[in-house]
Amino acid sequence: MVEVKNEQTPEEAVKNHAPKEEKDTESGTEAAEQIPVEEAEETPEETEPAETAEREPGTEGEPVKEKKKGLKKKPKKDKRDEKIEELNDRLIRNLAEFENFRNRSEKEKSAMFDMGAKSVVEKILPVVDNLERGFDGLSEEERESPFVKGIEAVYKQIQTMFEEVGVTPIEAVGQEFDPNLHNAVMHDEDDSEETNQVIEEFQKGYLYKDSVVRHSMVKVLN
Repeated sequence: MVEVKNEQTPEEAVKNHAPKEEKDTESGTEAAEQIPVEEAEETPEETEPAETAEREPGTEGEPVKEKKKGLKKKPKKDKRDEKIEELNDRLIRNLAEFENFRNRSEKEKSAMFDMGAKSVVEKILPVVDNLERGFDGLSEEERESPFVKGIEAVYKQIQTMFEEVGVTPIEAVGQEFDPNLHNAVMHDEDDSEETNQVIEEFQKGYLYKDSVVRHSMVKVLN
């Protein structure tokens, strides 16, 4: 017998083909998901060695200088040590200032004492001048009297006191004229070769240590 194939209607044909297409679509999607994603190509910047990336700007082929190793920071001082150093420095400064003040005070005290001593000596000098004038006017017989002997002893005592405190007479006659020591009140002219020399003293001058208490009043040869 001849087998007669059943003819399919258009609707059946569509149904028979539809699952096959869905199956093919699903299989294609799964295949697409199974395809491994290719790794992105590395750019030259990402693959550049670390040494090249750390180069200084503006230089080519010149690596960055490595930082010096082994340098250690100084340990921070304790607050107590800083306070001790501050107090020690302040103490040294105060001691130095006190020493300077003491030296300055001693100099001022010495200067004031010298000024007072010069003032006292200057007031005594007229008395000494009068005694010397009185002795110059005495005769030899009057010098031997007890009264004159007593006055002469007082005069010698004053001279001794002057020497002890540092008062000395200024040498004048026969010395070269010095305006710092002598006060020329008269001048004389002579044919001799000696000039600017003191030839006579009218009033004796005195020094207190290195300071002039009174200038000598003299006559100078020109």
